[in-house]
Amino acid sequence: MSSTAPPSGIDHVDERLLRTTPLKKLLARPELGSVVGAAAVFVFFAVFADSFLRASSLGTVLYAASTIGIMAVPVALLMIGGEFDLSAGVMVTSSALVSSMFSYQMTANVWVGVGVSLLVTLAIGVFNGVMLTRTKLPSFIITLGTFLMLTGLNLGLTKLISGTVSTKTIADMEGFPAARKLFASQLTLGGVELKVTILWWFGLVALATWILLRTRFGNWIFAVGGGADAARAVGVPVHRTKIGLYAGVAFCAWISGQHLLFSFDVVQSGEGVGNELIYIIAAVIGGCLITGGYGSAIGSAVGALIFGMTSKGIVYAEWNPDWFKFFLGAMLLLATLLNAWIRKRVEATK
Repeated sequence: MSSTAPPSGIDHVDERLLRTTPLKKLLARPELGSVVGAAAVFVFFAVFADSFLRASSLGTVLYAASTIGIMAVPVALLMIGGEFDLSAGVMVTSSALVSSMFSYQMTANVWVGVGVSLLVTLAIGVFNGVMLTRTKLPSFIITLGTFLMLTGLNLGLTKLISGTVSTKTIADMEGFPAARKLFASQLTLGGVELKVTILWWFGLVALATWILLRTRFGNWIFAVGGGADAARAVGVPVHRTKIGLYAGVAFCAWISGQHLLFSFDVVQSGEGVGNELIYIIAAVIGGCLITGGYGSAIGSAVGALIFGMTSKGIVYAEWNPDWFKFFLGAMLLLATLLNAWIRKRVEATK
């Protein structure tokens, strides 16, 4: 390749195909701004919260980050693909409710409820994707409608079946200990107690990174997010790609829902409302652009880690927890501005 200049008549060439120096590659990484922000947050709470650096605190911070990070990964991929999912938070609760109520009402092994929940949750994700591609409506409208429907169904069906706003305990049912071990156990590593969700989180980040950087589907995600019409013109299956991304969000919602259920035995039907915004915030802090076509799974993990450090750091510093959202909002703005500045500097030197 003798030149990296765009061919005549083409205004833009995929930046991943351009020759560049290692420093420029580093500066162009979507997660760079969030890494700088994470380092700043870590130093900040290390100074102002005496217990923040304790080994036990590390496990707590990572657990808080993992509960957000598991969902932030597929949400980040969806945003790279140019779409949103406002139903992700309540979908987690829906997944847990289906597992619990199906197992309890059918007096079946809890694994049957877990399997039914997987099918139902995936169906919700596919529904979002199909509605989006068939109606051409914005994903904001489609998933807002799903959010409202699931919120009503979660509360209405739970009251109808259980008589209260929470499910019945399934802790004494067959298969519960094994399911808890898979979705809600903990292990000790170097004297630090770590929840199994941390392993799920790391595994999902690794899988999503491999998909984005090493597979055809990853190229399709970037192409669709950069411009659906242009992607379709070069043979990218835009509809299948978007449906697959929504199914990915649903799958991770199922994992999070099972953790919720098997951690506490019962599920409150009103949980999950508002969490969808936290998942989006983690992805944006991690470098995903609102307009799509840019971002990384690793960045979403760093964004979730910032959430974990901030939420627990305020507690360790013995500050009023009401300040948490202020810090989260400030970090969102600072990370977004830093990401935009870095991207402009890199583009200006190409």
